[in-house]
Amino acid sequence: MSQFTVETQVSDIVTAIPQTADLFRTLRIDYCCGGKVPLEEVDPEAVLEQLKHIESEFIHYQESRPALLTGLELMDYIKHKHHAFLRDELPAMTPYVTKLARVHGGHHPELLRVEEIFAELKKELLEHTEDEEQNVFPLMSEYFTEQGHEISAALKQQITELVDEHEQAGNLLKELREITSDFGVPADACGTYRLVYQRLANLEKDTFEHIHLENNILFKPFRTGLQ
Repeated sequence: MSQFTVETQVSDIVTAIPQTADLFRTLRIDYCCGGKVPLEEVDPEAVLEQLKHIESEFIHYQESRPALLTGLELMDYIKHKHHAFLRDELPAMTPYVTKLARVHGGHHPELLRVEEIFAELKKELLEHTEDEEQNVFPLMSEYFTEQGHEISAALKQQITELVDEHEQAGNLLKELREITSDFGVPADACGTYRLVYQRLANLEKDTFEHIHLENNILFKPFRTGLQ
């Protein structure tokens, strides 16, 4: 019997079973920024049926589950997995995105907007990760070890700003998917065209996972009020 009902929130499902993120992404259901909605608001019959299948396979899931990590461990996980990915991938992708817009933008004007969105995402995400590592995560580490109320008050304001930044990044990624028709390439697309769209899809996947871990797990105690 499924542990989920039509009243279960999307973000809680992804926290319990990370593989369901792929299902929600395919269905274009926001599980990170807008994940605080119950299944009954997002076509529950179709989702619940597919969730049953994923749950049945979850017994064999051996991969590390970030939701079970402590706050300190989760910050380390985010830095080494998601922050490192952004620092490597965003600069590496830049010349390919620029070339694609320059060569094919005349016949595919949406690529000019792709270039603009990518540049904005690159700037925002790299500044965002730097702010987390230099300012927010050290303060959170201090809180997790000392449980200071003054620290928690300072953190709440910073986390509110980070969540707003997550929403901005999420909106840019949604626009990116929309204008690229779900990262679908033309039949005559060149290798660079296919490469860029594939890497943009991977960027979306990693960023949504990153935002989910922070919004719905790491930041949760500070967003709902500390005990």
